[in-house]
Amino acid sequence: MPCANAAHVAAACPIADKTALLGAAAPNLAIVTAYNDMVSAHQPFERFPEIIRREANCLGAVAQVAGGVPAMCDGITQGREGMELSLFSRDVIAMSTAVALSHDAFDAALYLGVCDKIVPGLVMGALAFGHLPAVFVPGGPMPTGMSNSDKVKVRQLHAEGKVGQKDLLASEARSYHAPGTCTFYGTANSNQMLMEIMGLHLPGSSFVNPNTPLREALTRAAVKCALDISMPGPKFMPVSRIVGVETIVNGIIGLLATGGSTNHTIHLVAMARAAGIIVTWDDFSDLSDVIPLVVRAYPNGPADINQFHAAGGMRSLIATLLDHGLLHEDVYTIVGKGLDRYRQAPLLVDGDVEWRDHAGTSSDDGVLRSAGQPFQSTGGLRVLTGNLGRSVIKVSAVKGGSGAVTAPARIFETQEQLMLAFKAGELDRDFVAILPFQGPKACGMPELHKLSSALGVLQDRGFKVALVTDGRMSGASGKIAAAIHVSPEAADGGPLALVRDGDMVRIDPAAGILEMLVDTGTIACRKPSAMPHRAQRGIGRELFASSRRAVSSSEDGASFLF
Repeated sequence: MPCANAAHVAAACPIADKTALLGAAAPNLAIVTAYNDMVSAHQPFERFPEIIRREANCLGAVAQVAGGVPAMCDGITQGREGMELSLFSRDVIAMSTAVALSHDAFDAALYLGVCDKIVPGLVMGALAFGHLPAVFVPGGPMPTGMSNSDKVKVRQLHAEGKVGQKDLLASEARSYHAPGTCTFYGTANSNQMLMEIMGLHLPGSSFVNPNTPLREALTRAAVKCALDISMPGPKFMPVSRIVGVETIVNGIIGLLATGGSTNHTIHLVAMARAAGIIVTWDDFSDLSDVIPLVVRAYPNGPADINQFHAAGGMRSLIATLLDHGLLHEDVYTIVGKGLDRYRQAPLLVDGDVEWRDHAGTSSDDGVLRSAGQPFQSTGGLRVLTGNLGRSVIKVSAVKGGSGAVTAPARIFETQEQLMLAFKAGELDRDFVAILPFQGPKACGMPELHKLSSALGVLQDRGFKVALVTDGRMSGASGKIAAAIHVSPEAADGGPLALVRDGDMVRIDPAAGILEMLVDTGTIACRKPSAMPHRAQRGIGRELFASSRRAVSSSEDGASFLF
């Protein structure tokens, strides 16, 4: 590096770090952080840079915060205009990561991120600097508060008008009550599972609670790991060597075996493309046919992520999948070659982490089972095709069995329109809710989780209800049969814009069918519905106009980068 450039890198450092950097006597670690105070999962990261810098100094190295990336929370923007920026934030995070690393002053990078779009964006950015070793450092889940099932009951009672705003707020505050990820097995915790099963986390580190001695010790251990794999020699391990085809396949298998978030049928596609690998929805579906479901964590069951971790967590999950030949074991990870190290459990010994062998068995087969005796023989994710396009559906948590529904269509332009019809008592019948123009080109593909409570109430009343949309549902959804991510989207000429109120619509996950039962001649005579007027400005939406124009389909990762 030219002298002036190097001087800029070291200018603000303490004198010892400055001397080491200017003398080229110490490795320099980049910290890319998604810290902010408002997102509970990321608030603990405030302390991490100081822990990392101190540990790096103890090991003869320097660590610098290279840059920050945005980290918005879908739980805060759910049902609001800001949700239209959510999916696009992933690609912004990837670009922000590239900007942070663009100074080309680092020997390795540590990535601090947890939640929905943040980890996929960090991975995509890290892969753009594939020559650098990368260690992902989790923050951990908040301790268990109010159970997720009780929380949902209160939400449904509020949707019915049986619980007031004050009691609803009290319920939500008991559920989301401390630093750390939300405790349900949604997209954020699916991210953490993926980073571990893909070998980018230290073994057993994903679900250790924040602000505990073991959590801090694991963060310090991540620094040592980053330095070890950055040194020239046999341990050198750039991220491009880790994230190959087998690693991506392992990630998909982990997602299916745990009943993870459907958002990853978008994110894993984009992450793979950042590594030069093409993954399709058919790959998810084909693997789902042979990968058993071995975890029941909410919304696929009553347990939260802390109970999963206590039952054996990632070490037991990886062990049983390896033992039954369901993972690629011979892959590179940040701790060396082979997934076998991920059978071990981290223990705190005299203030430091030691990894010990463990039997790998689950202590609670109501939460985590052997792949030889699973909850179900398939992963519970299906790809649907038909005259409405292609979509994904998660059936592992659908109440009442297979999720097959045939019923008249009811078209809604917005979530709010459906909620008003529900409150007016217009939806006490069998129907398929159709929400077109919710895709990435139309409005950024917001999650439609706001609908879960109302549709759940109707299902509990005995009606057959389902949802079909080119939008997304939350990673915590699953009770309602929902054909989501419909591609091509209505705003891109997709057939979802040809459905009319009263058309019979069939969703059949077992047969892989998504269709309107209308003869082809009638369909051919129809003109697509016009995209409803919706605000494209305000809350920053105008800044993403070019993103909406350039974004790929949801099946191609819904990215404006690839």
